[in-house]
Amino acid sequence: MNKQAILASIQKVREVSPKRNFEQTFDLVINLKNINIKKQEERVELYTHLHFPKGKKPKVCALVDKELISKAKEIFNFVVSKDDFLKYKKDKKLIKKLASSYDYFVAQANLMADIASTFGKVFGPKGKMPSPKAGCVIPPNADLNAVIKNLGETSKLVTKNDSTIRTTVGLENMKDEEILDNIQTIYTSLIHSLPQEKNNIKSFNLKLTMGPLIEITDQGPVIHNKKEKVGDKKK
Repeated sequence: MNKQAILASIQKVREVSPKRNFEQTFDLVINLKNINIKKQEERVELYTHLHFPKGKKPKVCALVDKELISKAKEIFNFVVSKDDFLKYKKDKKLIKKLASSYDYFVAQANLMADIASTFGKVFGPKGKMPSPKAGCVIPPNADLNAVIKNLGETSKLVTKNDSTIRTTVGLENMKDEEILDNIQTIYTSLIHSLPQEKNNIKSFNLKLTMGPLIEITDQGPVIHNKKEKVGDKKK
């Protein structure tokens, strides 16, 4: 993707987006084509390490046993111990609430069978099962600080119920060059994971949280009047 086209779109997003009394995020909205997401092999589930932090820290829940529970409570937003699994297994609504509350779930590797049995039916369809690809399945002696740092620099690209991918690439106070680098990193990683590479990209769009959608094209940025609400869908 053309570097100057991306920079022009970043600048256009800043220009046309209304100022808010909170710091907005730069969000990518990528529409795919010629992809059948009903087929497991054509779904996208990609974790890309960015050169610059996205700014907004992900909310992370740890599913661990006694070896990690004390340290995990110091680092993660919430911790579910193995002893509490039975409580969740008896209450599907509790699992649904847990799944919607956190961006990532980190799991102690030797508990994965119990986690699949307890949480899998809810976590699986929501794309919340702990993923080895994201570094979320860890040994009992894992460096938890390194795990949380890695997740803060990871972009999750996933197709769920449609062929649209939404992800955050930075905060509005970041430099244009940093946003550019994150976008290029995501684009390169994504096209190499698609069967027809760039030919599977229908449109590549950028926006601020409350701003209009700007399509990035080699001919220049295109403003779309329709507002795309990213909200909780982005990762």
